Amino acid sequence: MNSCGSISGGGLPLAFLSEGEEGAILEVRGGKGLVQRLSDMGFTPSTKVKVIRSHPPGPMLVQFRDSRIALGRGITMKIFVSREEGR
Repeated sequence: MNSCGSISGGGLPLAFLSEGEEGAILEVRGGKGLVQRLSDMGFTPSTKVKVIRSHPPGPMLVQFRDSRIALGRGITMKIFVSREEGR
């Protein structure tokens, strides 16, 4: 299985969120190594993420749990989220 999420085909890539927007992780689509690495870092289904900085085509700075991390655009295109309404 190539995703860590339980919802298949839903959501939008994290890269599509704008600065200040929040989402909940649905799944990570990628190879076994990428999925495992992101899971080990805490990118698991239902985890809330917030975009702190986003300047395409550069990396995104995101906040999740009690951490902030910069992720490349390629990686953020593989993390699928549901946009949090009313934020």
